[in-house]
Amino acid sequence: MQKVINTAILGASGYTGADAIRLALRHPGIELVALTANTHAGKPIDAVFEHFRGYGLPDLVAIEEVDWTAVDCVICALPHGTTQATTKAIRASNPDCVVVDMSADFRLRDTDTYAQWYGIEHGAPELQPEAAYGLTEHNRDAVSRSKIIACPGCFPTAALMALLPPLADGQIAGEDIIIDAKTGISGAGRGLKQGMLFSEAGEGTSPYGVGHHRHMPEIEQELSKAAGAPITIGFTPHLVPMARGELLTCHVRLAGGATADSVREALARRYVDEQFVQVLPAGAVPKTQNVRGSNRVDIAVFADRLPGRAIIIGALDNLVKGSAGQAIQNFNLAFGFDEATALEQVALFP
Repeated sequence: MQKVINTAILGASGYTGADAIRLALRHPGIELVALTANTHAGKPIDAVFEHFRGYGLPDLVAIEEVDWTAVDCVICALPHGTTQATTKAIRASNPDCVVVDMSADFRLRDTDTYAQWYGIEHGAPELQPEAAYGLTEHNRDAVSRSKIIACPGCFPTAALMALLPPLADGQIAGEDIIIDAKTGISGAGRGLKQGMLFSEAGEGTSPYGVGHHRHMPEIEQELSKAAGAPITIGFTPHLVPMARGELLTCHVRLAGGATADSVREALARRYVDEQFVQVLPAGAVPKTQNVRGSNRVDIAVFADRLPGRAIIIGALDNLVKGSAGQAIQNFNLAFGFDEATALEQVALFP
């Protein structure tokens, strides 16, 4: 008999919350027992997202109305700075409840670093050591044992999937890593912002968070752990007029006699058994349209014209592998389901 996990999705009126619902609807082991959205509490979910009409989903409620004792898992799609207090409340009522968090609230192991980059003190420092960093393919054991799973940010997911293996193998240097990133507008959330209006963001590309983006310390944290020494990166994200998708171009210095070909071959060996990671053959280029709607990361490696350097490119869907899909993947690990459950969808093209 199929086991059923009573699951709540918090922040269900946002884009990542909506994609978590979309994926959960296809999961045979998930029973959605609560959907929260404080500003829309009391409304049916199809009043906020019309594409959910007819699925028999529960109405939206305020977080305070959820009975945590009746919930086995909480998937959090709340804004940064709000998940820590909610997680404390959940743990106080139901210590066995698994929290899969898509915010940044438990990603940074150093709470002082969190305060520096997010502008607020960490609200649950006593819980931080319990949190597993949810980059699934690189941290399965910890994810499967933890009650708090901190899903990586979308940019860090793409960057770390591309850079962790060659860095750990000594094929690239920890110095001079430059990451040029592009993301779709959904990465900014669903709230009204002037810069996200069609006439403001359409037909153009613009950088943001220049020199001080919040995903920088997260990428540096994991790269430093792999290298065994502090690493500082250059990172510049750009907003591109598309709904979803993310592409990172990483400029790196080769090390240890490595070549672009040997880096590509090593990445292919590392991910050969990973169903959601595809290392492309020589000359093939990752494209956001080839991963749209899927839980897949595409990675490619090219030789740079600058001697001793290479270019590693990664593409993913920021709302799937970059957030909700990775959350469901971690849910599957935590509860003993096949890792691909509810994530089998092929990329939507065109």
